[in-house]
Parts: sequence; C-alpha cells; structure tokens
Amino acid sequence: MEDSGGQAGEGRVKNAILIAGPTASGKSALALELAQRKGGVIVNTDSMQGYSVLDVLTARPGPADLGRAPHFLYGHVHPATAYSTGAWLRDVMRLIDDGVLGKGPVIFVGGTGLYFRALAEGISEMPEIPQRIRDRWRYELKEQGAVKLYDLLLRQDSAVAMTLKPTDSQRVVRALEVLDASGRSILEWQAERGRPLIDRESARLFVIEPDRAALVGRIQARFDRMLDQGALEEVKRLTALNLDPDLPAMKAIGVRELGAAMAAEMDIAEAIERAKIATRQYAKRQATWFRHQMGPEWQRIHSRDDLETML
Repeated sequence: MEDSGGQAGEGRVKNAILIAGPTASGKSALALELAQRKGGVIVNTDSMQGYSVLDVLTARPGPADLGRAPHFLYGHVHPATAYSTGAWLRDVMRLIDDGVLGKGPVIFVGGTGLYFRALAEGISEMPEIPQRIRDRWRYELKEQGAVKLYDLLLRQDSAVAMTLKPTDSQRVVRALEVLDASGRSILEWQAERGRPLIDRESARLFVIEPDRAALVGRIQARFDRMLDQGALEEVKRLTALNLDPDLPAMKAIGVRELGAAMAAEMDIAEAIERAKIATRQYAKRQATWFRHQMGPEWQRIHSRDDLETML
C-alpha cells in the first residue's frame, strides 16, 4: 500500500481499520460487528456524532450498541462548541497517549472526509484560540455580518480572503480569529503538515459505496425512526440552549426543519420531507467527496460480503 503521509511505520496506531461512507450506509453496524469479532474498539470519525444533545438526529449508536464494544468520542462535545478537525485530531491523540484504545484493532468509522484525511495523511497544527478572541469575532459577526468581516479579512490577509466566498461566515471568522490569536495567516498554519496518526502500511482503508436507490430507502426509513425515538424533543432541548445559529451543531440536518415546524413556520409533513431531501443531498455530497478525494489505496466496498472477502 502506498504511504503518502511520510515514511512507513511513522504512524502511531498500527493495524487500524478505517471505514468511511455516506450517512445511512450501514457503516456503524459494520464497525460494531468487526469490533466484536476482533476484540477492537470504535472511534467516532463523524463531526456531528461528537456533539451531545443530538443523540437521535445524528444517528449516534444507542446504549445497547455502546455496551457491545468500547466506543470513543461520541457525544463528548457541547453544542455551543465549534468543534474542528484539529480539535478532533487532538482528542484522538489524547486517546493514544492515555493508552485507552486497547490491544485489539482500532476501528475509525464515520462520514467526515476531512477527519479521515487528517488521520491518514496528517494535518497542520492550528493555534489554540482563547475564548475571549473566539467570543469577540462571533460578536462581530452578529453585529456586522459576514460580508463586512470579509472586507476586513481582505485588508488584513488578502491571500486567504481570495480563497473564500464573502458569505462563508464560518471560514471568514476562523481566518480572522487565527490571525488575531497567532499573528500569522491561517494559510501559513495550513502549510505546516503534521504526521499521520496511523501506520499506513498496516492500516486497512475502506469506503462504502452503497446502491443509490437502496440508500435513499434507508434514509427515508431512518428519519421516520428518528421521529419515533424523540427527534422533536431533542430539537426542543437544543433550541432551549439559545445557541448561535451559525454553530455547526445547529446546522445538523433536521434541526432547522423540525424547529421551523415547532415554531409553526411550516407544516410538520413539509418539515419531515425537507429534512429527508436534505439528508439525501448530503449523502450525495459525501459520496462525491469520497469518490474524488480518496485515492486508490482506499478499497471500495459495495456490500458486507465485499468486506468479508477483503478482510
């Protein structure tokens, strides 16, 4: 297998199994089956499943599944936090340093492509952002809006501004707070790539590519189950926190749609249909990203039988 992240063996987790795939593709169930069979542990590699409160809407493993194998980095981040790829990678490093991942294989499973890329290829270290600086720029965003902050970024760091859209509030604010906290452009930080956390030579890398029609059916059925399991109550609890709507957790699929229904801004049936459509669109974007961004070292699997053969 090619090792694009540096010299062979430089990774810190050997014999890792990485399972990426679009939402509702069955990757969590597959990871759990492997963990039980091989005595392994599971590490969440999905940005939304790391948030607390959103148990149901992010399809996080339930208590029964959590009891069948050790799971890490699920529901450990408060929704008020703008959790990043760098923060996730640091959490993985802490698990490694603390020696809690066990002797069996570590199975990384999820749908966030940037997490997998950081894990397998390394990522540039970003500076820690003091809370006062983070709060300042979020206040400025609320007061001035994304376009005015973009104009400010254009004057202070034109190189990074030219790579962003003026309306991309999250990335504009991120660039400004990194510049404020460190005195350096975020582009300089991004150029300093770290090392992979896995040993690429011994790792097995898989991408699930499910049949599109079957995936659509699973998405429809899963959202109906989410409603039965308390998705509306979950959105109500999240809304009660009065969080900034630009925070990543507030953009979880279903939050905006079901919130609008509870506020009588749209019919519940329309809200449900819009959430299902948004989920299908998200799954399509994920599949496109995996297809174009993950190289030939990632083995494509179309069924459980494919994985059985490859392992």
